[in-house]
Parts: sequence; structure tokens; C-alpha cells
Amino acid sequence: MAIKWTGVFPAVTTKFTANDELDFVTFDLNIEAQLEAGANGIILGGSLGEASVLTEEEKFGLLSHTLEVVKDRVPVLLNIAEATTKKAVEVAKKAESLGAQGLMLLPPMRYYASAEETLAFFDAVATSTSLPIMIYNNPVDYKIEVTLDMFEALAKYPNVQAIKESTRDVSNVTRLINRFGDRFKIFTGVDPLAMESIVMGADGWVAGLVDAFPRETVAIFNLIKENRIAEALTIYRWFLPVLELDIHPKLVQYIKLAEVATGLGTETVRAPRLAVEGEERKRVLKIINDALAVRPELPAGSWGK
Repeated sequence: MAIKWTGVFPAVTTKFTANDELDFVTFDLNIEAQLEAGANGIILGGSLGEASVLTEEEKFGLLSHTLEVVKDRVPVLLNIAEATTKKAVEVAKKAESLGAQGLMLLPPMRYYASAEETLAFFDAVATSTSLPIMIYNNPVDYKIEVTLDMFEALAKYPNVQAIKESTRDVSNVTRLINRFGDRFKIFTGVDPLAMESIVMGADGWVAGLVDAFPRETVAIFNLIKENRIAEALTIYRWFLPVLELDIHPKLVQYIKLAEVATGLGTETVRAPRLAVEGEERKRVLKIINDALAVRPELPAGSWGK
């Protein structure tokens, strides 16, 4: 399946049972909600998917299971966040052999690689697979910035096709378009900057709070692309306090609380993460419940297939 790099690609959470095993029942419920709302792709094993605490067997089991559930309705991408080049190449090859339709690729983890080292890492992965690749550029959380000059070097790889733009500098969308035209498809990767980025020309949205609010997320994207800015802005202003939960170190716990509130998940996380408690829990639930109390009616036809 060729990837059409546009629309909303949920970075889905990984669901766990009380016994700390993969919860496929709840996971499937959420996946179907994303597809029903009109998601254009599914991304597995990102930071929101608790990739760092998944075993290799779980990660590939989750990929195989998701491919069976989705049944080619949209592309399924696996995130690669590895400490070594060797392991990143192994993951890319395995993902392709299992039927993944694409990859999201981070720079090396747990090592502050230079530009030369980062490009060598990307080169090794890109040349090891025919799968389309989205480069995840998030220097705020992962410390390595993929600069415009580095993307110039990556342009020679035909399967490096998209960028998850998470620098938190909205102007970078314009810089990328000015430099590369449509060579790379640009996805906003920061929920509370999503509308601004899409208005500035981003092709898609790798979203987090979509896990709890799939219809609203898709509606915002579609309305912007239809130039119905005022309608999109009304929903976005309502959504923003919830979207800001995406940029906290505990985004996994917070988004899982939102999934519970909308009936699309559980709050079970895997240690070392712990469920939020006390005043923190009250504060986050108030943000979510305040939004639910005035949840807007979406314009007809703004979400869904």
C-alpha cells in the first residue's frame, strides 16, 4: 500500500491489562473509533505508545495484530526509536517482512549524535528497507534537531517522504516549504500547535489527543483544508486546554485519562510510569471534564470516511 501523506495519523496508545499484558480488546475498540472518525493512518510504538517499555515480541505482536484489524483500510506505520543503528535496521527489516506499510524514524536514542552520525543512522535505515519513512524531528524532547541542511542530504532517498515537525516552531513549516516545495510531506506533531501548522501548509497531523477525541481531531483538520477556518477555530479553541496535555512529560498518563473519560481506553500504564494521583489527577480530570461538559456539535460531514 502506497501511503497518501495527508490527514490525521493517530499515534495510538498501547493498552495494558491489570496483569501487565497487552490488552487487545480495548486496543481494537480504539482503533475502530479512529477509523470510524476518518483517520488516514495508524502509528504504533511511538513515545505515546510506550515503546520504550515494550518487549520486541510485544512490539511486533502489536504490529501483526493491528495489520489484521485494520485490513488495509489505512496504512499502519511502526515507529523506530532505537539506541543502535544495528537494531534500528533490524526493526525496519522485520516491520517490512510483517507487512507494515511505513515507518516513523527517530534519530539515535540515548546518545547525542552529531549531524554526521545522525545522517549515517538515517542512511542505514533508509537503505535497508523499501518502506516509506517519516522522519520524526523533535529536538525539544529528544535533543537532536534534524536541520534544513540535514533534510537536504536526506532528499536523495526516495523512501524518505515525510517529516513529523515537532520543533515547536511553527515557522519551520514555512521554512521547509520554502526550501523543499513538496519534496517532503509535512505533518504537525504538536497538538497545541496543530491548527497553526496546518493553516501554514502542513499536509497532516500526527495526533495524540485524537486517541480520546477522534472525531473532533479529524473535523479540525478537514475544516481547515476546506478553508472553513472560522468553524475549525471554534472547535480548536474549545479543544486547546485538552490538547495542551500532549506537551507534558506525563502525556501518556494524561491522554489515557482522557481515553477513559470518552470510553475509548483504560488508564493502565506500564512501570516505571505510574497512574497520576491526588491534586495532579484532579487537575487533569477537571480539564477533561470541563471540555466534555461543553463538547461542541461538529459540522455535518466534517469527520468520517
